[in-house]
Formats: sequence, C-alpha cells, structure tokens
Amino acid sequence: MVQKTPLYGGQAVPEGVMFAGRNVVVTAVRLKDNRIVFFEEFTRERPWLKRIGRIPFIRGIAAILEASAKGTRHLYAAAERLAEEEAGLESAPSKPSRPDVPFYLSVAAVGILSFLFGKFVFTLVPPIIEEGLFGRLFENQLAHNLLEGMIKTVMLLSYLSFIAWMPPVKRLFQYHGAEHKVINAFEAGEELTVEAVRRQSRFHYRCGSSFIVFTVIVGVVVYSLFEYDSLWERLWIRIALLPAVIGVSYETLRLTNRLRGVPFLRGLGYPGLWLQKLTTKEPTDDQIEVSIASFNRMRELELRRTRPALSAEAAVPATPT
Repeated sequence: MVQKTPLYGGQAVPEGVMFAGRNVVVTAVRLKDNRIVFFEEFTRERPWLKRIGRIPFIRGIAAILEASAKGTRHLYAAAERLAEEEAGLESAPSKPSRPDVPFYLSVAAVGILSFLFGKFVFTLVPPIIEEGLFGRLFENQLAHNLLEGMIKTVMLLSYLSFIAWMPPVKRLFQYHGAEHKVINAFEAGEELTVEAVRRQSRFHYRCGSSFIVFTVIVGVVVYSLFEYDSLWERLWIRIALLPAVIGVSYETLRLTNRLRGVPFLRGLGYPGLWLQKLTTKEPTDDQIEVSIASFNRMRELELRRTRPALSAEAAVPATPT
C-alpha cells in the first residue's frame, strides 16, 4: 500500500517561517547573530474539532479560525524574540521567560477577532461604495454584485501592492515564498537542501492567498442568489452569508488542490496563484535555510510524538549556505 504524503501548512513570520503538523507547530526565526531559534507548540487533542473536520463547509470555518489563532500566536512569538534581541544590543541579554498560557490564549483571541474584523471590512465596504457610485444607474442586481466583486478586488490588490513596497513586508513575502518552496519540494519528494528547494516554485495551490481570491469569486455567486430592497438589507445579507462564503471558499480551495494535476482543470486554481505574485517574493538562500530548518524540526517532533511544555524555545547555529 502506497503511503500518502502528509499535507502540511505554514506561514511567514518576521524573519522566519512557521510550519504546522498534526501534533506540533514550529516557528524558526533567524537572529542577527545568525542563530536560528525555534518556538515549538504541541497541540492538544480536541475530539469535537476532529469531528467538525469531517463535515464539509463547516470544517472550513473551524480551520480558518484555528489557523488565525495559531498564526497570531507564532507571529507574536517571533516578534517578541526579535524585540528581545534588539533590546539585548544595548543591555545584557536576558533569559527568555516561560510563556504565560492565558496570555497566549488572549493573543489567539486577538488573532481571531482581527481576522473577523478584516473580513467584515472587505465584506461591507465594497457594497457601500458600489451603492454610492452605481446604485441609481440600473436595477440589475447581478450586475451590482459583479461590480461589488470588482471593487473588492481593486481594494485588495491596491492594499497588497502598497504594503509590498515596505521593506519589512517585502522580507515577510520572501519568507512566504521560502515556505511555499519547501512545501513544494517535500511534496515532490525532493531532498530538502537549499539548492533543491531554490528550484521550486514560490506559488502553491493551498495558500491562504488563494483562499482570499475564492472568497471574492464565491461571494459574487452566493450573494446573487438573494435579492435585497435596500442597502441595509444588502449589508445584512452579506453578514448572514459570510460563514457560507467562507465554507464554500475553503472547499473550493481543497478542490483546486486535488485537481492541480489534472489537465484542463488545473486552471481553476490560477486566480489564487496570480495573487501570490503579490504576496510572495523570491527568497534568499539564508531565508530558504530558515524555512528548511523549521520544516525539519516540525517533522522531527511529529515523528517523536512527544508533548513537552507549550512554546518551548531552542537555538541552533545556522549552517553555511
């Protein structure tokens, strides 16, 4: 029986990369002294979450919220460690403190709330703009929904294009590209060396950037199934249908990933790959090295299936590239 290749996810963090497995989440961050430090979080078994994971459409909502919480915790851990290093340049280095579990839970809650706030902004502002510009010109609601989707796309592309010019964000997008390259190399059965990973594409079908694109496309279709008589009714319909849009978009993302090897159907995922031209950049070799270190550490702990304390920190010297 052929063993199925596990599917792993990840994200970029300040000066590093996070990878998540079934039992552990690992973030690797490179410090200015060229060391790579790890933040390791072992996940607890949640039977109810596992049951939800088998329910189509519902599982997408749970997965996105869990990823937002998990990602925010590791973003904060990376930023905190870099801030400690900056402070250490002017004072004696301090021993890293043990993480406060309630505090990390509050950080996770902030991550979920931030995700929901962003979704509400990109869900409610476009119809308000569209109504103000085109509301009295014609009555075809399908055309209004299409214009709403176009406005949402312009807002998204403008925002990403603007922040991509900022040096810290550009480096974050480079680490995003390094994360994708490692996943692509692993799924292709390649050896995880800097040279082999560098040759891989910086785009990936399961990327969250693709999910964002699908929420725009799916939103136009779903919203067109419901009529409205006023702007307020239009906005309430968007809020009420937001879980449905997220759920359908998640299933669409999974479907395009399964079909990426099928001729004539792989194009279904192209809109998400096109957006990744903005959200990823070609990484440097040292950034690839950090991504490889994070992935290898995650895989090592996955195989051990041990459960040490939450978010323990370790450090290893960087190997030359």
